Amino acid sequence: MHRSAPHPVMAPVLAPVMALALLLPAGCASLPEGGSRQAKIDEAAVMERSAAVAQSFQGKLQAQLVAALQEGGPVQAIGVCKDAAPQIAAAESAASGAQVSRVAERNRNPAGGLTEEMRPYYARLAEAPLVDGRPATALWRSGTGAAERINVLRAIPMQDKPCSTCHGTNLSPDVAELLHALYPADRATGFAPGELRGAMLVSWPVKMFE
Repeated sequence: MHRSAPHPVMAPVLAPVMALALLLPAGCASLPEGGSRQAKIDEAAVMERSAAVAQSFQGKLQAQLVAALQEGGPVQAIGVCKDAAPQIAAAESAASGAQVSRVAERNRNPAGGLTEEMRPYYARLAEAPLVDGRPATALWRSGTGAAERINVLRAIPMQDKPCSTCHGTNLSPDVAELLHALYPADRATGFAPGELRGAMLVSWPVKMFE
């Protein structure tokens, strides 16, 4: 019998999360298509490890951006972000065993768009990007068998600085010109502080938590 997808789970990044039983009726395991049972996993452990990966990524990227802004201004920072972000994501993926990336509905790089599966979870983050002052999160499972994964989206709320320099509502002409040259289909501007600018996606093989 077909089951509807579980409702997204929202929680502060470092706060304990509720058990998988909240996603499923008490005492019942999900039966994905094909009839195989989903193994129970420790969602708190998933959220804790995902938070550490996301924070490491963002901390490393922000450090490079701040240094670039101080050294060469916004134009230099754009180049650093373009090159450094995928390198940091690849390093975090290799170190953690997860697939780490940034995604957004209004994306700068089309490769960072949303899949249909992500959209309801991303929409929930957009309703409240911060929960008790911390980035909101959504968790869900996807796939079956050896391909089954557990996925965590962590909100990236728009910050006044340094984000507004390249993502805000009042870009300088040189920044706007460079963004158009690098990303002709750029949609990642015009954000106000507090809005959901994007999200970190940390996707794990379920077997890592069984």
